[in-house]
Amino acid sequence: MDIKQLSYFVAIAEEKNITAAANRLHMSQPPLSIQLKQLEEELGVRLIERNGKRFDLTDKGLVLYKHALTLINEMEEIKNELKETEEGTKGTLSVGINTLSVPGFTEILEAFHQKYPKVALKIVQNDSFHLTELVKNRVVELAFVRLPLEHQGLAYHHLFSESFVFISTEPVHNISLKDLTNVPLIMPSTEGLGIYNLILDAFSKEQVQPTRIGECSDMKILMEMVTAGMGATIVPQSVMDVHGNKSLYSCKVSESTLVSSLGMIWLEHHFISGPAKNFLKLVREKMKIRH
Repeated sequence: MDIKQLSYFVAIAEEKNITAAANRLHMSQPPLSIQLKQLEEELGVRLIERNGKRFDLTDKGLVLYKHALTLINEMEEIKNELKETEEGTKGTLSVGINTLSVPGFTEILEAFHQKYPKVALKIVQNDSFHLTELVKNRVVELAFVRLPLEHQGLAYHHLFSESFVFISTEPVHNISLKDLTNVPLIMPSTEGLGIYNLILDAFSKEQVQPTRIGECSDMKILMEMVTAGMGATIVPQSVMDVHGNKSLYSCKVSESTLVSSLGMIWLEHHFISGPAKNFLKLVREKMKIRH
């Protein structure tokens, strides 16, 4: 069993079809089938359950798949660290961005592309919890996430903090959490994201409970729901800046310590590619962050 065989196995596991896996690997189907058979014979276990043309992982296949991903990623990391000689001016950079908003993100990408035009950018959008997992599994190298967040094994920069605002279709000039007790709220909810709990904790400190009529993890859709008159919401200011429209009014929540923070994370004590180092440097410059 070697890295190439593991790469073949990972392709089959992810494509769930031998023909699709062969196409992905730019090889013909028969040799790939032989490689899979040899791998199963060497390990003495069935890795794939064949259901017609669909290939599903067995329990043992799932175990191998998880370890194979780790080994393949570690091998790629070794190659990158040994071979990187162009100081980050070429290559690929994967950056994760959370499903809330990152003010100035497009401008940062544009500036990076202008400075390093030969670096291919891969942008992945997800909630902060899943982005953390993607960084830990080395699917993306850097990620913008909302804090607080469990960051064991991760290095991070705190970029900025911002206040929360109340958003509705009716103009409001001054409002507190206690004023919102009977207001129907659509909560910004994302699995593993601290925003939802931050809001509930703030209400709890004021010894009041919000009237929750729904949740939405997509900020664009959330704002559309508010625009449609389905309810109001409480979100970080940048969400209004990015997704707001003329039909919506915002007001800072007074008498509240409700604050959302944005940070950038990457794997601690691991090799960081040249493009990632250059991207981090650019973000520091744009946001005036000291080392």
